[in-house]
Amino acid sequence: MLQIDLWKRVLIWALVVAGLVLASPNLFYSRVEQHNDAVKAIEASGASPEREAQAAAWPSWMPSNLVNLGLDLRGGAHLLAEVKVADVYKARMDALWPDLRDVLRPERETVGTVRLQPSQPGELRVRISNPEGMTRALELVRGLAQPVVSLTGAGTSDIEVAGQGSDIVVTLSEAEQRATDERTMQQSLEIIRRRIDEVGTREPTIQRQGADRILIQVPGVGSAAELKDIIGTTAQLTFQPVVSRTSDAETSAGVGNEVLPSLDEQGTYYVLESAPVVTGEELVDAQPSFDQNGRPAVSFRFNPSGARKFGDYTAANIGNPFAIVLDEEVISAPVIQSHIAGGSGIITGNFTVEEATNLAVLLRAGALPAGMDFLEERTIGPELGQDSIEAGKLATGVAFALVLAFMFFTYGLFGVFANVALILNIGLMFGMLSLIGATLTLPGIAGIVLTVGMAVDANVLIFERIREELKTARGPARAIELGYEKALSAIVDANLTTIITAVILYVMGSGPVRGFAITLGLGIVTSVFTAIWVTRLMIVIWFERRRPRTIEV
Repeated sequence: MLQIDLWKRVLIWALVVAGLVLASPNLFYSRVEQHNDAVKAIEASGASPEREAQAAAWPSWMPSNLVNLGLDLRGGAHLLAEVKVADVYKARMDALWPDLRDVLRPERETVGTVRLQPSQPGELRVRISNPEGMTRALELVRGLAQPVVSLTGAGTSDIEVAGQGSDIVVTLSEAEQRATDERTMQQSLEIIRRRIDEVGTREPTIQRQGADRILIQVPGVGSAAELKDIIGTTAQLTFQPVVSRTSDAETSAGVGNEVLPSLDEQGTYYVLESAPVVTGEELVDAQPSFDQNGRPAVSFRFNPSGARKFGDYTAANIGNPFAIVLDEEVISAPVIQSHIAGGSGIITGNFTVEEATNLAVLLRAGALPAGMDFLEERTIGPELGQDSIEAGKLATGVAFALVLAFMFFTYGLFGVFANVALILNIGLMFGMLSLIGATLTLPGIAGIVLTVGMAVDANVLIFERIREELKTARGPARAIELGYEKALSAIVDANLTTIITAVILYVMGSGPVRGFAITLGLGIVTSVFTAIWVTRLMIVIWFERRRPRTIEV
């Protein structure tokens, strides 16, 4: 007999209602978008009557997640940038020269005078006047080597030192070059992402492509030139004295102070002196390293001006915390353990290698680590995106209408049930897209159109199976029950292969291919749910009320 337990009925309808509620903000896209922008502005800079009115335009108790429109639908800017990682090699070698000179100076009687020579990119070449002291010189210079801070380069040194006649040639080791490339790309991605997020752009695409390229797609930006200007701005990095620590964001800071939140400690705020001791403009470098106990740490270095100010402050404030602030967020507040002279120091803590690397990335985020060559620049106007949306709406509408008509004329009342399930299926799909914050692109619309055509496949299999069972003179209730039971394996097999295809497309593809894979995969999940459970529940409710002796499918 046809029967569905009460708890299953409640669960099915609860899932349907939840999906439709999540999808509902997309029916009022402009209003909800204004609401979300107003909420962000209020959180960032305080409330204003205009912003409060925009935020109140959409009920706060309703979901406000939207299906984000991709670059090809909303318009915006597209850049493909190549990071010049060789610049970082040169900077590392230039920074090594003072240390090398200082370590050889006490051995001048052995090695003679030390002079910097013209060098190839990525190497440091130094000439000593007494070649007989080369062995001692190489020994001293090799003492400057540090372990490579990376999982793949563990146990290796960061530099290689060789003698060529009277010249000492220092180059980065292969392991250090790989680690430097990785750090440079991570830093560039982090800086670009932070700078674009400051503009308030929704759902930009910032991802690495290949070894040294970054793809940047930002919907809503007027031109590629404007996007390049955004990327070129300077992030605000400061080192400020800590007055106190609190969990109350409304704490009175006092004259000359400010309250800033912690980056990684939710609910923690710091009262800081507004005037920084040192700014990020005076930071030369920050690298992951190890402390004297072999634990991951972060070392940093200032230029001469910053080193003098930093040294004077640390000498006078031993035992006090010192906040490192990036874009008005406290990323770390270490306690000063001793006078830090020479403009360099180390931040210790309960870090993993990955956490130390990420903190170093944040510390260096005041400036891009290397120059960029923009290989592609494209500006996509919103008119083109609007045309794509209208074309997508038309294609979806035509497909929807034809499928509804086919199901109605082929299966009658059962076709009506399938059509209702198809409408719910589209709503559930948009609800899931909104829930995960997916970005809808033109290929994504193609995936939705394809889903509309495929969504009724399961219903067709079920209804045809019910027709066959009715021919064996079974009762209508038994025919419906067997129709669902015997069609289930075919439905699962057919849709499982499509799901596998969608997963492969998502994992192996990128950009538009992923957009198509997401809508296709979610469409398969929602269509199977509506076909097997929602349509069956509607048929069961109808059958329980009417109790027909015969049915026509």
